[in-house]
Amino acid sequence: MKAYLEPTDLKRLEEAATCLRDRLLIRVLRKLGCRVSEALALRVEDIDFTAGTLTILHLKSRIRSNCPRCGARLGKKHKFCPGCGSKVDKVANREEIHHRMRTLPIDSDTLEMAADFIRRDKTRGLIFRISRHRAWQVVRDCAARTGLTSLINPETGKIHGISPHCFRNAFVVHAMKSNGSADGIRMLQVHLGHASFNSTARYRKVAGEELKQWYDHLWEEKNGD
Repeated sequence: MKAYLEPTDLKRLEEAATCLRDRLLIRVLRKLGCRVSEALALRVEDIDFTAGTLTILHLKSRIRSNCPRCGARLGKKHKFCPGCGSKVDKVANREEIHHRMRTLPIDSDTLEMAADFIRRDKTRGLIFRISRHRAWQVVRDCAARTGLTSLINPETGKIHGISPHCFRNAFVVHAMKSNGSADGIRMLQVHLGHASFNSTARYRKVAGEELKQWYDHLWEEKNGD
């Protein structure tokens, strides 16, 4: 069983879509490696058809816990406030919204498909206008039509179904196979919108066949027992 989707698998999933909107959604996920929330938030004005770029606004919310007495930040395991020393019974939670924006290049075929969909659908504002649940359903339905129904997590051995996030994971694996240098991973980090290099590196899942090829190649180079 596969650990991640190959580019040929992603193309099959796209071809299995039954309408232009769904085909465009899958294409955006597979060609850009963006989060499904980012794809669903795309607006017509986010695409620059002249420059061939697409601007993504990523909103990430975090819950911060603070001491109600002195306002010091609290961690999950704090039993006493590090600021005033009082026992932590209740905490004051507040939501912080982090805005991040990045502009990504987009290939000409995807650009043409987007233009065709916007023209046919007379789209204004949001491009897809579907819920997150519906987006997941689109991916699952396409996976069912192609027989690509499940993958295995190489770290835990657990079997899981095909989801929109699998496209992002596949994009990372494909990018690292194409260019696994430090500069290549740095470019990938910027493309994915990761604040940390380590976040990008953790996406790399090594399949058993890859590990075997690496091991065999290792001893071929050594020319020894």
